[in-house]
Amino acid sequence: MAKRKRLTPAQTDYLDANPAELETKSMTFPAARAPIAQVAGDASAAAALQELASEVKRAKDEGRMILSLQEAKIEEGYLVRDRMIADEAEMQVLMESLRARGQQTPIEVMELEDGLYGLISGWRRLTALRRLASEPGGGRFAKVQAILRHPDTAADAYVAMVEENEIRVGLSYYERARVAAKAVEQGVYETEKKALLYLFSATSRTRRSKIRSFLALYHAADDLLQFPSAIGERLGLSLAKQLDSDPAETEALRAALVAAPLKDAEAERRCLERFLVRQKKQALNAELDTDTAIQVHPDTTVNGVAVSYDKNKLTLRGPRVNEALRLRILTWLSENN
Repeated sequence: MAKRKRLTPAQTDYLDANPAELETKSMTFPAARAPIAQVAGDASAAAALQELASEVKRAKDEGRMILSLQEAKIEEGYLVRDRMIADEAEMQVLMESLRARGQQTPIEVMELEDGLYGLISGWRRLTALRRLASEPGGGRFAKVQAILRHPDTAADAYVAMVEENEIRVGLSYYERARVAAKAVEQGVYETEKKALLYLFSATSRTRRSKIRSFLALYHAADDLLQFPSAIGERLGLSLAKQLDSDPAETEALRAALVAAPLKDAEAERRCLERFLVRQKKQALNAELDTDTAIQVHPDTTVNGVAVSYDKNKLTLRGPRVNEALRLRILTWLSENN
């Protein structure tokens, strides 16, 4: 007969009111937080977040933060641009740099309505980025790095634009004069004198005087000139002097520009130079008309100039015989060969 298995006795403390404590040495439980501590922690986190948001806003407002803007949101015509054209070779160099390294220098904008931004400075960079964005696979150029500015007035915005271009790439005298005139036309400044003083306050008085001279050329033929930014300093100043000498010269200049085919900057320059020579010739002929013509005798004095003629030699003497007279004579001879 098989032996029966002995059963272990029942646990006598199973139903005790105070069972033995469980072993907890190897067990961990999260510490419960008091309600007041949790509230204080949440308030501290909210305060830190608010402080961070305030600092971000201050950085944005103070121009210490670079924004990433859709290029379509930037209005490049917000200000009348001082730079009229961009050299194509220089533009290609800029585009190659942007392709290789991306945009390294942000443009400057100001906030307008409806989520738009007005361009203050950086026209060349924006133009290059837009051209790159329009190329196949140019999606990475659709956003433009920009710094937000808050000019108090439109005058301050114009000053910022001019100063940026003066530092980076110098403007032509005509472009400087044009932006001053346009600012007055838009009511930003009361007079052209004030516009020159504010826009070019860091410029010497001599340079401001030259810019003011180019205003005469702007008012005379801005609508007819096709390559005005290519007009050199010397040619522009000579034209301005000629225009100031007689109001009728303005119509003569306009007629010359209308009559000449101006296919490029060089053709326009030659046209302007011919105008100057022709006007100087007419002025010289007017002085040498029948009323004041020099009657060539062995010794003659006309307007303080003593003229002596001996066979193939003409001699001029007197205080008025100077470099200016020599140039006028050479001009007359070159046009009357």
